[in-house]
Formats: sequence, structure tokens, C-alpha cells
Amino acid sequence: MAFPINRSRRLRKTENLRRMMRETQVSAEDFIAPLFVCPGEGIRKEVPSMPGVFQMSVDEAVKECRVLDRLGVPAVILFGIPESKDALGTGAYDDSGIIQTANQAIKEAVPDLVLINDLCFCEYTDHGHCGVVRNSDVDNDATLDLIRKTAVSQVNSGADMLAPSGMMDGAVKAIREALDATGAYGIPIMAYSAKYSSGFYGPFRDAAGSAPGFGNRKTYQMDPANRREALAEVALDLAEGADIVMVKPALAYLDVIREVRNLTGRPVAAYNVSGEYAMVKAAGKMGWIDENTVMWEILTGIKRAGADLILTYFAHQAAEELQK
Repeated sequence: MAFPINRSRRLRKTENLRRMMRETQVSAEDFIAPLFVCPGEGIRKEVPSMPGVFQMSVDEAVKECRVLDRLGVPAVILFGIPESKDALGTGAYDDSGIIQTANQAIKEAVPDLVLINDLCFCEYTDHGHCGVVRNSDVDNDATLDLIRKTAVSQVNSGADMLAPSGMMDGAVKAIREALDATGAYGIPIMAYSAKYSSGFYGPFRDAAGSAPGFGNRKTYQMDPANRREALAEVALDLAEGADIVMVKPALAYLDVIREVRNLTGRPVAAYNVSGEYAMVKAAGKMGWIDENTVMWEILTGIKRAGADLILTYFAHQAAEELQK
């Protein structure tokens, strides 16, 4: 009887052997934790569709940032929930706004934490769209003017990095020019370069109160069927001065993450979005999957696809497990 010479199972016999052979390692340093900041004090309100994720007042966000820093998570990205909204999203560029206030408090409390600001208007507008609405559509170039103002305000209040998520044409260039004009040459931009018009965003819109009041965002977010377009968008953002490019969502777009990784030597981020998180939590609660195992499988898959950085609501939970 002939026996196989090559036996792949030899290197899978023990946990230590499997660890030695592991090609992809996920660490806390890979994570960026999204936080939702709201007005008030002592507020830590769980988002019903996102168990373990909270709307937090500034003082609670500071506490969370201290914990994340201790767990080895190097960065957070802030999303603001303003006290009031209007057609122009003025709360986004109010120097006393919720994000600006949070920036100052977090930077003072945890100075080494990388403080990223999402730069968009959907949380701040009463119509829920990502810019100035005219004739029932977002006016791209009028929105760029507000993007410039918001970028300067966020950086002046302590942001270490800006992340424009509205998918406005020319947004990266507008931010780079606005920052450079104020001498903020060292502030990097993480561009939401390939952000798809996805059904996976629903729980985020619950958390941020950012669902569009009419229509949808298909005129500025990408068609999920398109891959070549994603590469073109990435190339445009890099040419405009992006330092990091992002693919969002992650799970249905692992092929796009790999294509972007192959396209550029620049850092690539992927956003493990709210719907992806919520599905795992819901199925885990029902006992249909092992939540912990699936969490690590997803995070590993995103990194294996080529992401250097993972924006994920699992950041706190996963970092705690790594520390154990």
C-alpha cells in the first residue's frame, strides 16, 4: 500500500505548530475603533441594533479611549451626534461642536491615541444627506466649501487625521489645500476611496441618526457591482494627496481590498461596518454561530485580503481577548 510522502497535516498537529505556521496575524495595532459621541454628561446608551456599541457623552468617550489605549488599540475614529441639525450641517464645522469638544477632551486625557475625525455631514444635516442639497441632489462643489471649513475646525481642535466619508469628487484635494494653507502639512488624510452604496449601513444610521430623509445616496456612493471603478477612485484620491485609502464595507468586498492592495504601496484600510457586526452579534445571541470564532475569522479574512488597518466595532472586544 502506497502512503503519501507529503502530509500537510504534519504541521497542524498541535496548537503551537499551527501558530508557527500561521501566515496572517491580527493584533490590536491593526484596529481603529469607531466611537459615537453625543451631548450631555454621564451618557452611555447602548445602540439596540449594535450590542456592545454605545452613544457616549464626551466624558464617557474619554473613559473609553483610556481603556482602548491600555488595550493597545492605537486609534479611534469619532462620529458626532449634534444637539441640533440644519440644512447645511453647521454643527460639523462649529468650533464648539460635539466633535471639536470631544477632540479637546480626548487629546488632553490620552495624548498618544491617534484621534481620527470622520468628515461628513449626514449626522449634522436635517435631511440626512452628505452635503448641501439643491434640487433634491447633493451639490458636490458647494459641499467642498463646507468640507474645507470642517477640516480646519477639526484639526484646530486636536484631530490627528481626517477621514472624508461623503464620496464627494475632489474632497481629498479640498482638504489637503485647506490644511496646507493653514500650515497643517503633517495631518494625514484617510480617504473613504471605495465606499459602496450598501445595505450593510443600517445599524450605523441608527447609532448616528443619519438616515437620509428622502431618496438614497446612490449618486455619490459606488455601485456594489463595480470593481474597476473602485481602483479608479483610489487612484484619484492618491493623486489628490490621500495618505491612506479605504474600502467600505469589507466582507462583501474582499476582492476589492485585494485589488487595491495590489494597486498601491500605500496603507490600505477596510471598514468592518455596522451591519457586518450586527449580524454576527445577532446570530451569536441566537446560538446559530460561535460569535468569538466568527469574529476572529472575519478580522483575519479582512487582513488576509490585504488590509493594513481595520475599522471595526469589535476593536474593544478583540483587543481584550488578545490581552488575555
